[in-house]
Amino acid sequence: MSSAAPSAPLDDRYKWTALSNTTLGMFMAALDSSIVLISLPAIFRGIGLDPLLPGNIGYLLWLLMGYLVVTAVLVVTFGRLGDIFGRVRMYNGGFLVFTLASIALSLTPGHGGSAAMWLIGWRVVQGIGGALLMANSTAILTDAFKAEERGMAIGIDAGPSSISPAT
Repeated sequence: MSSAAPSAPLDDRYKWTALSNTTLGMFMAALDSSIVLISLPAIFRGIGLDPLLPGNIGYLLWLLMGYLVVTAVLVVTFGRLGDIFGRVRMYNGGFLVFTLASIALSLTPGHGGSAAMWLIGWRVVQGIGGALLMANSTAILTDAFKAEERGMAIGIDAGPSSISPAT
């Protein structure tokens, strides 16, 4: 007689772990799309740059929109790459890229235009990580949950990311 435990508890544990992880990732990626808007005065004060001067308006626009442009452009491609190379692998890579870019953003060297370019570059990298998270989150949940539970899982996953720009 076999003493192996049934696999149902492991499946339940995996799906709830996947849901909590993807919900956190989606919340971070969605929050980051709008959080810079709130902190722009402090960012530009910190790097000693007036973003409203005619020569500096590009820094302002790219700092705001760089993340969103990269995410919008890459999310479909990264979804397909997740289908090919593994959704969890791509999602975990996105989490790593997003986290490393966030750390790099907190370590901005210099002042003026060079500091602004540092921030813009790392926001673009962070957008790559965000696109990896967004593209593969729902697909992971689709794999983890049974058909009759998917609506609930995707709703839980989408809820925090829907309200994160308002926080």
